[in-house]
Order: sequence, then C-alpha cells, then structure tokens
Amino acid sequence: MNHYTIATIAGDGIGQEVTPAARAVVDAVARTHGFTTSVVQHPWGCEYYLREGRMMPADGLAQLRSCDAIYLGAIGAPTVPDHVSVWELILPIRQHFEQYVNLRPMRLLSGVPGPLRDRTPADIDWVCVRENSEGEYAGLGGRLHKGTPHEVAEQTGLFTHRGIARVVRFACELAMSRPRKLLASATKSNALQHSMVLWDEVVDEVARDFPALTIRKYHVDALAARMVTHPQTLDVMVASNLFGDILTDLGAAVSGSLGVAPGANLNPPREHPSMFEPIHGSAPDIAGRGIANPIGAIWAAALMLDHLGETDASRQVVTAIEGVLAAGAVRTPDLGGAATTADMTSAVIAAL
Repeated sequence: MNHYTIATIAGDGIGQEVTPAARAVVDAVARTHGFTTSVVQHPWGCEYYLREGRMMPADGLAQLRSCDAIYLGAIGAPTVPDHVSVWELILPIRQHFEQYVNLRPMRLLSGVPGPLRDRTPADIDWVCVRENSEGEYAGLGGRLHKGTPHEVAEQTGLFTHRGIARVVRFACELAMSRPRKLLASATKSNALQHSMVLWDEVVDEVARDFPALTIRKYHVDALAARMVTHPQTLDVMVASNLFGDILTDLGAAVSGSLGVAPGANLNPPREHPSMFEPIHGSAPDIAGRGIANPIGAIWAAALMLDHLGETDASRQVVTAIEGVLAAGAVRTPDLGGAATTADMTSAVIAAL
C-alpha cells in the first residue's frame, strides 16, 4: 500500500476553509484506491507573521524538504502587505524547490455559467504552462532615495536559456500528449527587445525537436484578446512568469469562476517536492462565511494525486467534480447558487 506524507499550509482567509474540503475528498478517494496519506500541518501565513515577524520559521524550507508533496490553501491578508506574504512564503518555496513549471488547467465545465456568450465546454479547454522560477518574478532590483521626490524603483526580469528551454520543452511534451498538438507561446518581443527576443529564439530552438507540433507565437496582449474572441483556437499555452500569471487569471474568469481553477507548482525531475494550490487567493471579503467554492482546492488535490502516481484516483475526483457541476443542483454563490463550502464538498464526496 502506497503512503504519502503531505505538508499542508492552509494559510489565510478561505484557505482555512477549502483546505479541509480538499483533504476530506483525498481521504475519501484513498479508501477506495488502496493508498494512505498523513498530513503534517504547518500554521504559517499572515497570522503567523503578525505573531512571529515572519511568514514561516527560519527552518521552514527544511521542514518541507522530506515530504512527498506540499498542499497550500491560500496566502494573504489585509494586515500584511502582499509583497511580504508572497516573497516570504510562496516564492521561496517555488524557487528553493525548483518548481519551475506552474501548471494551470482552464476549462469551462458543463453546468458552469461562463461569461462568454454561446461558448461551450468544447471551446474552452486549455492548459497554461507558466515559467515559475525566474522571469519577471526573479526578485532582482531595488529602490533608491526612498521618501524623496527623486525616488527610483527598478525591477529586473531575469531570463536564462536554461530556464526558458526547460519550461518550453515541458509545454511541448504536454501539447504532444493532447489530441490537437497545438501550442501557443506568449511573447512581447516587439517591445521587450532582450528578454522576449531570447524567449522567441529558445522556443524556435526547442520546437525543432517536435516537428509534429504546431506552435504559434502571439504577443501577450493579442493572446489575451484571443482567449475572449476566439477561445476555440487555443489549447496549450506557454508563458513567462508574469504573462502566465495574468493569462491564467483571465482564463479562470472566462471559465466561469476563480473558485474552480487549480494550480500545480511542479519540479518535473522530482528531485524536490511539488506544491499544489487553488489559484483564487485568500478572498478576505468572504472568509469565515463558509461559502467559498472548494472546487479549485479539490481539483488541485486531484493534480497532486496525479503527480504522486495515483492516476485513477485523480481521474475519479475530476469526474466527480464534473458530475456535480453538470448536475447544477449544488452551486456556491460564485456560480450563482446558495450552497456552502460544506454542501459542495459533500456533493463531490457523494459523487465519488
């Protein structure tokens, strides 16, 4: 019997509500698929920061190193600046464990009211492969003359041949595994004459190893527009850290709700643990009300199970999500209903 140790950081806001929902679904599917899990809970996040002056302890990364996977609920609170919460917890984990692929499926599921008129689930079935370790979020730069009229801020993007090549290769392999064998590369090489020109050159270089793959380059603004006007022409997308971050939030909105969207921060060589999370954030406006949609968190847990090798269990969870949403009887407020987090979680478990 396979056993997995999951390091869990429920974090802030609705993370505290959707993380138990995801865990309940994992426990339920584990019973029928012959594997077990143990959860090591880490009370890190903004409340921890307000008590301790840091988002996680000094040896936090060392505590995570031996786990099989990391599950993150959400990070962020109005009481802590966003750049502090992100740069002292999420990005250190991604960078330290070389989770250089951020994988985000974006699908309009049956039963979910999408905002685009006359679009069906067949039109919106995308996956974005976002570079997750460097690019615009490399953390390089600084500020001079703070508090004066002469203050200067510099934020430097870091793009390496190695970093681009490995994420583009991952995206190419993923696109080749899907029926359409179609990859869109997000660029802005008309304006960013160094970083994005290198990006384009490396995409061309890697593409030579995939002659059966159709690769199309789009300026990122044009790609964002295409996601709205011609969604059926897209399949797998590959993008830099910033571009991928923005495009996937748009993709989640086009798919009906941020509450449905999952994310995976992957270390493809499996030398370090990978991290899984819903993409919706901590949503302080609805935190504590018990109405957060747990689907994104549950789907993120399904991505975790797939990464751990429990493919059948992962598929069963996704099928249960699809069935509940298609039936339409249980909908949280973000989907136009009045169901609670617990109602939706119970419906998914019943559908298993």
